[in-house]
Amino acid sequence: MAPLIAVIGCDGSGKSTVSEHILAWIGRYGPAASVHLGKQAGNVGRAVAQWPLVGSALGRLIRRKSDDVNNRMKEAKQPSLLPALVISAFTLRRRRRFRRMLALRRRGLIVVTDRFPQLEIPGAYDGPGFPAVEGGSRFVLGLARREYAMFEWMASHRPDIVLRLNVDLDIACARKPDHRREALARKIAVTPQLAFSGATVIDIDANQPLERVLDDAKAAVARVMAERGYTARV
Repeated sequence: MAPLIAVIGCDGSGKSTVSEHILAWIGRYGPAASVHLGKQAGNVGRAVAQWPLVGSALGRLIRRKSDDVNNRMKEAKQPSLLPALVISAFTLRRRRRFRRMLALRRRGLIVVTDRFPQLEIPGAYDGPGFPAVEGGSRFVLGLARREYAMFEWMASHRPDIVLRLNVDLDIACARKPDHRREALARKIAVTPQLAFSGATVIDIDANQPLERVLDDAKAAVARVMAERGYTARV
């Protein structure tokens, strides 16, 4: 299949910006496409909130259920039924996008992803939404096992290169003032531990000016593309 380039990092590290620039730049090697492989709960909640009549109530419901899931992850408890269904819906949505990503690669398109599923750190971002505990209803446990199997399958597909953007907490908070500092701190602490099944991981200092970050990212990707036998068009 065609090369797969994943861009990961804490909120505020510049994932989306770097992904967009890499996508535009890598076209010199051949046809390319981008796929977002994160949960995107915030984006979905904001979009749903715009629906007429019921949007506001549904948007609040998604936010409440997301908070409930996060609290239960901290407490190592399985969520109740409605939050469990919300988790499952997001996982199915992520799997659909993952399948689309694979289809694009089979067609010969170079794919750049914003985020990538991981199983290495329970409870960390881009991992399963259900806690790894056995307590709870049989139905919810069944959903949890199904979700784990989906993540196991997704994580088995190793990117050709992972651009891991590392950012300091103060800078991340300045870039994302609407995010909770403690939540960003947890993500920053987890990021260096994500290895993505032994993929080639390139650490990039995302505290640098954007131009330096992009130069480092493009240099790393260019090396991998050369190893795969791709030549840039002049």
